[in-house]
Amino acid sequence: MPENLILIVEDEPSIAEVVDLYLRRAGYQTLRAADGNAALEALNHAKPDLVILDIMLPHVDGFAITRWIRDRGDTPIIIVSSRREESDRIAGLELGADDYLVKPFSPQELVSRVRAVLRRVHKGEAEAEAPLAFGDLTIDPSTMLISVQGREVTLTAKEFELLHHFARHPRHVFSRNQLLQSVWGGSEFIDPSTVTVHIRRLREKIEADPSNPQRLVTVWGVGYRFEP
Repeated sequence: MPENLILIVEDEPSIAEVVDLYLRRAGYQTLRAADGNAALEALNHAKPDLVILDIMLPHVDGFAITRWIRDRGDTPIIIVSSRREESDRIAGLELGADDYLVKPFSPQELVSRVRAVLRRVHKGEAEAEAPLAFGDLTIDPSTMLISVQGREVTLTAKEFELLHHFARHPRHVFSRNQLLQSVWGGSEFIDPSTVTVHIRRLREKIEADPSNPQRLVTVWGVGYRFEP
């Protein structure tokens, strides 16, 4: 059974209770915070393996908390929000969330997404591969760290998984749907724009000029490829 600790940040008690119940039934440990300040306090004192995070919270909103978490590490984040506009989903993903689920949602679906995210993280931890070197870009699967021109660059777990997938298949062209299958597990609930957002974030971190990418290249009308 899973033993991961999940932090649930939700100000609606009925939703928090249902999420807590289903996660505990699935074998996870849980910790709850009902507002942004409580969430930051919990993050300072506990080390959750994953955070389920509402956006509209008292005191400190979910976007600010996402930014706070990403400034300090790569703890997986699943945003759960009633805000269903594409701009909100993109904003959450741009800040570093691993997934975005719109309310109302099925608790079973949320548990499935938690399992999928943690499975990908654990898979990345278990893989012991030698570092991959492409000129001034080095990718180390054992530590999930990369360096560009000798400078260490921090990626989220999903960003690293996506870059690692490209690096293992240099010059191979992948469509967005193929990347969703390979990197996100092919969930029908994940918007293809998720791929676009993660590609943009990776370019900002590894490209000398993100507006004119030389490593993660767009193949118009098809998808993307990695140029070693």
